[in-house]
Amino acid sequence: MPVRVVESSAPSQITGGNSEHSLPPACTLLSVGQAFAGTQNVSSLQKDEAWRVNVRIQGCDLDRGYLCGTMEALNVPLADTPVVTFWEGEIVDTKNYTFFTGKWEATPEDDIRHWSKFPSFNPLLSQVEADGGKSLDLSNYPYIFMRWKEQYFVNVGIDCGLTIAGFYYVCFSCSDGSINGFYYDPNSSPFQKLELKSTNEGRSGFSFSSYQLQ
Repeated sequence: MPVRVVESSAPSQITGGNSEHSLPPACTLLSVGQAFAGTQNVSSLQKDEAWRVNVRIQGCDLDRGYLCGTMEALNVPLADTPVVTFWEGEIVDTKNYTFFTGKWEATPEDDIRHWSKFPSFNPLLSQVEADGGKSLDLSNYPYIFMRWKEQYFVNVGIDCGLTIAGFYYVCFSCSDGSINGFYYDPNSSPFQKLELKSTNEGRSGFSFSSYQLQ
C-alpha cells in the first residue's frame, strides 16, 4: 500500500515436459493465523522511507491456490493510525495459477522482470519464459511464489492518501518462513520491497485492534 504517485539457496532440479500438476509443499508456517513482521521500503527519488509492516494469514486453501490475510502498515506519514488492508492471494501452483498474471496491468514482461528479482526464481526462468511455468512441478520446491492483491482498506477511507491499485509479487521460503516481495503499480515507485519474517506469536497473531472484515 504505497503512497500514491502521479536470497539464494540451491533448489532441487526442476524439470519441464509432462510433469503432473501437484500442490505446493505443505508449509506449517504458511497456515491460518500465522503472523509475520518486517518492513516495506517505499523510497522514492525524493527520499528514503520504510514502513513497519505486520501480516497475518486469515485463510488458506491450497487446493484452489488461494490465501488471504490482513496487512497492517505502521508509521505511515499520511495516516494518524496504523493502516490495515485486507488482501487475497494467488499461489503459483501451475494448476490454478501460473507465473503470468494476465491482469492488474501486468504484462508478461513485467512478470518476468519482477519474478527475476528473486534468486530462487532463476532456475525456473527458461521454462516460465516458454509457457508461464505450466509444465513445472513445484511440489517439492523449497519456495512458494504468490501474488497478493489488497482488496480494501479495513480501518481507513480510500481518501487516506495511499493506494491499493497494485499488487505484490511474493516469494515464501518453506525452510524459515521468510517472505520477500515487490510491489507493482505503474503509478507508484517501482520495486518497493517487502521483507517479512515469521514471528513467535504464530497462530495467536498480532495484537490487532478489533477490525470488522467485510
